[in-house]
Amino acid sequence: MLIDTHCHLDFPDFAPERDAVVARARQAGVGRLVTISTRVDKFADYAAIADAYDDVYCTVGTHPHNAHVEPEASAAEIVALARHPKCVGIGEAGLDYHYDRAPRETAQRVFRTHIAAARDSGLPLVIHTRDADADTGAILEDEMGKGAFKALLHCFTASRELAERALALGLYISFSGVLTFKNSQDLRDIARDAPLDRLLVETDAPFLAPAPYRGKRNEPAFVARTAAVLGEAKGLDSSEIAAATTANALRLFSKMPPISA
Repeated sequence: MLIDTHCHLDFPDFAPERDAVVARARQAGVGRLVTISTRVDKFADYAAIADAYDDVYCTVGTHPHNAHVEPEASAAEIVALARHPKCVGIGEAGLDYHYDRAPRETAQRVFRTHIAAARDSGLPLVIHTRDADADTGAILEDEMGKGAFKALLHCFTASRELAERALALGLYISFSGVLTFKNSQDLRDIARDAPLDRLLVETDAPFLAPAPYRGKRNEPAFVARTAAVLGEAKGLDSSEIAAATTANALRLFSKMPPISA
């Protein structure tokens, strides 16, 4: 069984056929899905989707693209929403200097607020970072010094240096369909060298469909292909990589109930 630790089932791409998308994931051996928040003020939508399916969970947080839209969402507010039974994480939050849709100072402040929420709630922080390796690493190290928190770098496409800094802090790394792209050998090398017990798989659906689906709308069922390529990088077969990444996801997202045999 696999767990898609990061998808966006609330996006309009899935609205007409969400039931079918979840069903196809189940048929592909994807036993759990985490639909990820991009706006705190839309948490009711994510919670409703999670409540509609036994095997779907959600998070609460502000994507860095939206940091300027709801910069005053407090850690206390986020923690309160995270008490929902199906909410298993904080975020996605972080820094995105590729698009710079929010002022960097605002994004950094909102990122730190989400770290505080993760620390206070005990739930893992789902981190989005793009073209912001130095500041992401510095903030994580600074905040970890104030008190431990759980976190993962989602859709990892950053440098080996950031991977090593994050791993040294106890973070997990999640790989998306980008891992399967022909020009992603450096990424596969990072995956090869990272500890197996810190690796996760995700789709980031509807974005970044893995090969051979590249160019199509991504969906949670396709996480199996990313897992297969991760297994190849680690020298493991499909059952071994599925067992490892699922165990890792359940350890990190520990609010999820155990999976019955």
